[in-house]
Amino acid sequence: MSPSAFPHQVFFFPQGGQSAVALLGSLHTVLHSTAFEVARNLTLFCAVLLWLGLGFWVHRDARRRIDDPWLTGTATLLGLVPLVGPLAYLLFRPLETTADVKARRAELQALERHLLRPQPKCPVCRAGIEPAFLVCPVCTTELKRPCGSCSAPLEPLWQACPYCAAPAGARLELAAADLGSGAASADLDAPLAAEARATARRRVGASQR
Repeated sequence: MSPSAFPHQVFFFPQGGQSAVALLGSLHTVLHSTAFEVARNLTLFCAVLLWLGLGFWVHRDARRRIDDPWLTGTATLLGLVPLVGPLAYLLFRPLETTADVKARRAELQALERHLLRPQPKCPVCRAGIEPAFLVCPVCTTELKRPCGSCSAPLEPLWQACPYCAAPAGARLELAAADLGSGAASADLDAPLAAEARATARRRVGASQR
């Protein structure tokens, strides 16, 4: 039968079906557009970059905190698991780095050596003394001699001051030099003093006459 046999019959599509077809067409156009492809590729690039960055950060942080290379490799593989791996590593990683552990051990060893080191004592009265003492405060025994240049305490066997590089006998040499200059000046002044005394005697004798 021809369509003219039904003059009042029309082909009707529901309004909702037309809207769905239009929506699918628009979505297909958007998904195949250049802007969507660029945005998709950029998002994938950022996701891959973030994934590799998290794995590298976990590897570097594990090397700073774990000495065992096998555990470091295991932590790196765990960090490559997207999102879950880095979070699990943050929960179970050591709190201190290996450098912090070594520094703390060195401080503890230095403190132990300082505490276990015997305190110096006076060789005469056995009283406690300090390394910078020149004499014992109890029995006044001379423990060290001061440097003639900087007055730093010197050990008896030292030949030079380790602080100013002055010879250990600098003070004695200065004292000897001072005594020598005093004696020389006394020798030079002796004739003048004798002449002055002789002049005084002559004046006294003349006044008595």
